[in-house]
Amino acid sequence: MTDHAPPTGIFLLAYGTPESLDDVEPYFTHIRGGRTPSPEAVANLRERYRLVGGRTPLKDLTFAVADRLQARLDAQSPGRYRVYVGMKHWHPFIAETVPRIARDGVREVVALVLAPHYSRMSVGGYRKYLDEANGALPQPLQVTFIERWHDDPGFRRLIADRITEARVTLPPDLRNEALVLFSAHSLPERILSWNDPYPDELRESAAGIAALLGLTDWRLCYQSAGMTGEPWLGPDILDYLEELHNEGVRAVISAPFGFVADHLEVLWDIDHEAQEKAAELGMTLRRIRMPNADDEFVDVLVALLRAALGKRL
Repeated sequence: MTDHAPPTGIFLLAYGTPESLDDVEPYFTHIRGGRTPSPEAVANLRERYRLVGGRTPLKDLTFAVADRLQARLDAQSPGRYRVYVGMKHWHPFIAETVPRIARDGVREVVALVLAPHYSRMSVGGYRKYLDEANGALPQPLQVTFIERWHDDPGFRRLIADRITEARVTLPPDLRNEALVLFSAHSLPERILSWNDPYPDELRESAAGIAALLGLTDWRLCYQSAGMTGEPWLGPDILDYLEELHNEGVRAVISAPFGFVADHLEVLWDIDHEAQEKAAELGMTLRRIRMPNADDEFVDVLVALLRAALGKRL
């Protein structure tokens, strides 16, 4: 790159998380498209955040990923790439970050959602916010959007390794028989009428990871369904644990592979609700360590960017 060529932007997109209990209501309102949730719903969500320490490390972890990715890119191509973070539902919002990218003189951006599996409702929502913000610029950025990476070999190997690591933490008599239970965020069942690829990508991804481990029996379920009054994809993990218990399963390795970081859906829904359910049933549950900002996860992101940028990275 010449000294005058602008850097290429790398735009990491994450869900967002409230930074204090006082942020929960406006955060929840944004998720609901500006519709104020009921006081009861706000109180329930606030209590969950309170019980996991008042906030989650999602924002900190996302910026740590960005810092480590920036360092890795600088080591390979000094000055050629600039990494940014934008959030879907909290600060720094995607719409706040896009103008800053443009002000920095960046003209070309590769956007990557930190969620492996595509759905129009989830990943498509990130793209909508990005397209709206970009369209409002006097000179829109040239955007390459990485929509999905559920089939990335590095991602599958990372989750497989974390499953192996979790298995070792089980009592010796349970290690070989522990069932791997993959989970991802549920979405409303109406996505099926769109021929949305989300359920298929989850199954393909789980099957690919299971194949790496030589698993002949593994299961896939959903978690964190919203209380919206409409049907959501299932089975839900709490119900499914009962079903597994009835099958005689004594130990479960929870692999919430639809997420990449410790946030409420992991720290509360798995570490509190699912753990409590397992304990009630007399089952042992171990959760895999999330990718978070680990070097192995940065390796995955570099490989994804290399595929998107071709020989330039």
